[in-house]
This record gives sequence, structure tokens and C-alpha cells, in this order.
Amino acid sequence: MKRLLLVVAVAISSVSFAQSGTQEDVDLIQSLYGKSKQELVQEYMALQGAQAKAFEKVYNAYELERKALGRQRLKLIQDYANHFDTLKGPKADQIVRATIKNNIAYENLYLKYFVQSKNAIGALNAAKFIQLENALQTAVKAEIQNAIPFIGEIDRTKKN
Repeated sequence: MKRLLLVVAVAISSVSFAQSGTQEDVDLIQSLYGKSKQELVQEYMALQGAQAKAFEKVYNAYELERKALGRQRLKLIQDYANHFDTLKGPKADQIVRATIKNNIAYENLYLKYFVQSKNAIGALNAAKFIQLENALQTAVKAEIQNAIPFIGEIDRTKKN
């Protein structure tokens, strides 16, 4: 149970990246890339003038929706943690289905904002944005997945 509480704490700190523009965001991204997410996106996109302004509007709208999905992901992790020791088939089914739904919502969000970005800054820049966001979300998901115990406690520390 101690390990599971630690997992939840790590997951909460990791998922806080997906929730707000607070210090936790800065800490996670800085630990991975040495800068805040906003700085990373601005530097990578390297947009100027009208394109930068147009992208900022799209990006801010995207962030609002992404943060809501991050909060949903956190609730799913908390639900899993709360039921880990007593997990049965029906609850596992509910958590997995909700997790898959959340993952699909992220993919739909990428598509929605790819189209909006493409209209604002062109297809190549929109592709850069989605590629970066996908990479950042993959990094967050990997951190969370590595912290969450497997059902049945697979020992991931042993090497064959």
C-alpha cells in the first residue's frame, strides 16, 4: 500500500503538468527539457509577427482543453489507486474503458487543433506543433506508466 501511495503522489505530480500553468508544469518540463513548456513551444515553433499572434490564440484554446483531459486522466489514476488492492473485473473494465476514452479524446484534440493551427500558421507549422505536443504527452504518460504498479505486480526491475 505504501508503494501505491507513492505511485499516486508521483502520478499526481506528473499529471499536474496537464492541469495548470503552475510551478509543477515548469518543474516537470524543466526536468525533461530544461525549460518551461511555454518556452519550449515558443522556441520550437519559432513563429514571428502575425503568425505568432494567430498561433497564441489557438494554443491557449488548446491548453484549456488539454488541461481538462489531464484532470480526467488524474481522476482515473486516483480511481485505479483507490481500488488497486481490491480490483475486480467490473471495476477494471470501467477504468480501462474510461482510460481508452480519455486517450481517444487526446487524439481527437490533436486533430481538432491541427486543423485550427493549419488554418492559422500553415500545415508544416501545425504539424510541428502536434508533433511536439504528442512527444510531450508521451513523455508524461511514460512517467505515469512507469510509476503505476501493474495488476498482479509485474516486477519491472528484474532483467532476464
